[in-house]
Amino acid sequence: MDDGKITLCINAQSISVEPGVTVAAAIAMAGSGVTRRSVSGATRAPLCGMGICQECRVMINGRPHQLSCQTLCADGMHVVTAGEVQP
Repeated sequence: MDDGKITLCINAQSISVEPGVTVAAAIAMAGSGVTRRSVSGATRAPLCGMGICQECRVMINGRPHQLSCQTLCADGMHVVTAGEVQP
């Protein structure tokens, strides 16, 4: 049954979202919200929602430093955040 949703993988967790949802929103829906860590190890999350602050950077399909707030989810996309990585 095709429900029109997009399925992607965030940190090895499968999540389904409606078309038009940004990767940053999907990360929040997956329960974390953390996208990266600062150089001192502090957790960071999207702030501006416009791609200016760059706090939303994640790895998408093997490409590092992608702006999750400006990227729409795509079926089969693989997203890796630094939320679970220890400094």
